[in-house]
Amino acid sequence: MLQPFASSDSFTIGVELEIQVVNTHDYNLTKATTELLSRVKEKSFAGAINPETTEGMIELSTGVCKSFDQARSELQILRDTLVDAADFLNVGVCGGGTNFFQNWFDQRSDGRERSEYLMGLYGALYQQFTIFGQHVHVGCPDADSALVLLHSLSRYVPHFIALAASSPFVQGSDTQFQCARLNSVAPFPLAGQAPFVTRWSDFEQYFDRMTNTGLVNSLKDFYWDIRPSPGYGTIEVRVMDTPLRVEWAAAIAAYIQALSRYLLMGKPARLSERDYEVYRTNRFMACRFGLDGTCVNPETGQRGSIRSEIVETLDAISSHAQVLGAEEGLHLIRHSVTSGLSDADWLRRVYGAHDSLHEVVRQQCQIWRGARATG
Repeated sequence: MLQPFASSDSFTIGVELEIQVVNTHDYNLTKATTELLSRVKEKSFAGAINPETTEGMIELSTGVCKSFDQARSELQILRDTLVDAADFLNVGVCGGGTNFFQNWFDQRSDGRERSEYLMGLYGALYQQFTIFGQHVHVGCPDADSALVLLHSLSRYVPHFIALAASSPFVQGSDTQFQCARLNSVAPFPLAGQAPFVTRWSDFEQYFDRMTNTGLVNSLKDFYWDIRPSPGYGTIEVRVMDTPLRVEWAAAIAAYIQALSRYLLMGKPARLSERDYEVYRTNRFMACRFGLDGTCVNPETGQRGSIRSEIVETLDAISSHAQVLGAEEGLHLIRHSVTSGLSDADWLRRVYGAHDSLHEVVRQQCQIWRGARATG
């Protein structure tokens, strides 16, 4: 049975970042998560630092944040705490959606019961799931509103993918994708978009039918791009690569926060199941081309630039950003989209300058800790 939808403060946000743990010799993934967790367990900070899917991963999670500034501050403290522990152990930590030369078949689960279960169920698919994403929770006023927001935000999934794209390399090769990470999610049978229901009672019936089949035990078994999290009273956006900087992660969260308020309070578009007719293609275009991609408006059928759409959306949600304290985050988004390099572009530039993915990851570690880019 699905747990009740908890109460939460509307449009508050929580940010989760899956982080790479690498050695400082060749910058491949290393098995230091247990030691890192031991080093930080006595530290005091908002949020949490937890194990993740396999041994070369660790997760940073903020608490419940009301504003961009709070989310950024909490992420910076979490980052600094993790970096201090990593320095003591002589390992590196960094963002980015994929490790560029790790061998997926070398990955082992972190030993937790759920991880062992998933490894047994999905086999090599789960080993290939050593990828690194950003998740953003948004507080919702009630359960029905959560489903409305989930489907309203689905139109903007190409924006989220393009803004965070930082996984151009996989297994030592340039994939020609800006975000290759999501290619590792697609094969899972319960991935993709949530079913089109907008009433919580209907969603509960769907969940009961699925659990009765024995295919799922909890909502965590669904690897949807956006899914409800009733225990927190939120919806969770899950399509982003982990950015190279925590400040950019906070800015993306602020964009989602202000957009959520705009969508729920302004109701600018009518929801329709037909929106999903172009969903997979739009998602692919964002993964493949990032900000330079195009997507189809599901209402008009017109194709437009993802970059231009983001700028138009920033204009539309500006008043909501003011109410939420998200203005600085949206300013960072606008500046990057109109005049800056994406994370994926920067990674390719560094590789072009040094012809070494090991050097690219070394510089990722430097950027993660707040150092100036040297690419």
